[in-house]
Amino acid sequence: MRVLVTNDDGVDAVGIQKMAIALARDERFDVVVVAPHRDQSGAGASLGPSWHAGVDTHRVELPDDPAIEAWALDGSPAMCVLAANLGGFGPRPDLVISGINAGLNTGRAVLHSGTVGAAFTAQNLRMSAIAVSLQSGDPWQWDTATALTLVAIGMILDGPPRSVLNLNVPDRAHSDVLGIRWARLAPFGEVRMALRDDAPGEHSDTTSRRLATEMQLAQVDFDPDTDTGLVRAGYATLTTLVGVAEAWPTDADDGAEIALPEIGESIAPGVPLHAAHRIPDASARGILHRPKTVAEPEITG
Repeated sequence: MRVLVTNDDGVDAVGIQKMAIALARDERFDVVVVAPHRDQSGAGASLGPSWHAGVDTHRVELPDDPAIEAWALDGSPAMCVLAANLGGFGPRPDLVISGINAGLNTGRAVLHSGTVGAAFTAQNLRMSAIAVSLQSGDPWQWDTATALTLVAIGMILDGPPRSVLNLNVPDRAHSDVLGIRWARLAPFGEVRMALRDDAPGEHSDTTSRRLATEMQLAQVDFDPDTDTGLVRAGYATLTTLVGVAEAWPTDADDGAEIALPEIGESIAPGVPLHAAHRIPDASARGILHRPKTVAEPEITG
């Protein structure tokens, strides 16, 4: 099985190198690394402004395993996936593993994650993918993340085509992880962006302003069934994600699906929208989801 390993921290990041080596040691996988040549954190699923003009790539050597084929690409994680899908680095991948990201990608903030964006791109291109992120720690528990990724790969291979799993791993030794749990997205991630006022009272210029930002630990308690809440409690979490899909609303009373309009039906000025075109409640749970495919695995030491 051809496995593409990418990330958004850059090809020189420790996380992607640990992941590539762990996968390459498994005889089931033919591994190729294609990752940004520099940090692309926060790129989401962007292809970048220069995608249409051609993308520069060059071979690199992973310090701990030079035998693994590895490429640095001057572009985003999504561009790495797209280029590999087009055959730019040999046979088209069967599976995409994005990570290990240095820091969690939990909650609805995954929208902005380049790690998750690469997985969404793979899904859009008819491939399954796993986005892997590790909670910050000292030391970093890379081996825990690689071990749990191998568990998740078995699950995604048994699942439906074009599945995406978001795996978040706590800062714990493998034997100390309490288990793997399915989790819903928290309202936001473990950290939140905030404006930093470095020069209070000095904003007299009304035509321009520099906004200084910083990431702050979210000082809130998360619901115990959310990804952020469960990782804080010591569990690894899995969340099934869908990147681009139509969201048809359901009847709030009995859950029955609303009939779609007939093809060719038009709306005249002043005529109410057909019920099928109501905007669904974004906070409602279960409108779009993938089924749980296997039982929750147990963690062994």
